[in-house]
Amino acid sequence: MTFDEFGLDPRCLRVLHQQEIVTPTPVQAQAIPIALEGRDVIAVAQTGTGKTLAFSLPALTRLAGLHVTKNNVLVLTPTRELAVQVQRVVEQLAKAMHMHSTAIYGGMGMEKQTQDLHKGKQIIVATPGRLLDHLGRGNVAFPQLQILILDEADRMLDMGFLPDIRRILRQLPRERQTMMFSATFPDEIAKLTSEMMNEPERISVGPIARPVDSVRQLIYPVRPEDKTRLLVKILTEQEIISAVIFLRTKDRTERVSHTLHKQGLNAAAIHGDRSQRQREQALDGFRKGKYKILVATDVAARGLDIEGVTHVINYDIPPTSEDYIHRIGRTARAQAEGDAITFVCPSDHTALETIERALGRNLPRAEWEDAPPVLSLFQPKEVAKAKPGPRRPVRRLLRRR
Repeated sequence: MTFDEFGLDPRCLRVLHQQEIVTPTPVQAQAIPIALEGRDVIAVAQTGTGKTLAFSLPALTRLAGLHVTKNNVLVLTPTRELAVQVQRVVEQLAKAMHMHSTAIYGGMGMEKQTQDLHKGKQIIVATPGRLLDHLGRGNVAFPQLQILILDEADRMLDMGFLPDIRRILRQLPRERQTMMFSATFPDEIAKLTSEMMNEPERISVGPIARPVDSVRQLIYPVRPEDKTRLLVKILTEQEIISAVIFLRTKDRTERVSHTLHKQGLNAAAIHGDRSQRQREQALDGFRKGKYKILVATDVAARGLDIEGVTHVINYDIPPTSEDYIHRIGRTARAQAEGDAITFVCPSDHTALETIERALGRNLPRAEWEDAPPVLSLFQPKEVAKAKPGPRRPVRRLLRRR
């Protein structure tokens, strides 16, 4: 199957051909035909599966056949970075169709955004909080909205945007097409879809919350006080072309980035306290190879399309398996291979068990000179079958060399 078979607008196809994009991904192949019919869609698929084209291609094709005015398509995203990324894709298609788009997000001045909204754009990509600011000031309204798209819907709920989304929905026409794209489908998402969608067609692509096979996963047992020393050791001794390092807090992200600079390592930091300009400069520098290392909070875990990342390092183990999957999904993209390294302290056994239970297996442990014992309470079924008798926790004690 190729994109030519969907009945997309020829101008969209020309943009795809120019970029040598010929074969749709599974989520695109399933979502585009449904969306082109004007039906509501729920698509559950991992990050990095091509969801942006899955909604933008049918949305703009349908828009071309309707009476186009302004504020006809609204795309909601959880983060500024994802809004910018979606806007880049949409803008290329919109320009080819003589339409206009804009991205509305926090961390930037209101004046330029207000001017764009007053001029009128057919497609608006926005984060919920900043969109509500403009709605409250009367800078934008959606009486002629045709299509609403929620990208990374589960992440928006994780970040506490559900009240904002409901406030936005109250100001949108009920008669519209709604598309929702999400990596997972928790109960909160199911409830939201019942409130905002009309007999949606649900599609699921691939296993939910499963890493691709080309990611090599490895656990490094470590004491909290040894984490930074271990990180520097890995970054200087292993062949790492580009790495994203994830931490839980903004303060720790800043401190680790500063330490890596002092060690002569070329690193940039991205977290919520950085200005939008600083975040964009860090991401742009990382994409272009100016920085070898990106030190980040989970603001970078979802939706960001960064090619060529060879390593993901979880300096702090994520608390849920979903967050783990999204973090390590930054590597091994576009059929490449990658390595995912996770630091695990003895006190992290609960988070480790959660991740291993979701994966269905125990992750391999690296042996290094100061590795402490790490207890894993997860026992795969095949291990249980091979060892009859009362069930006992699986202990993985790493000896010191």
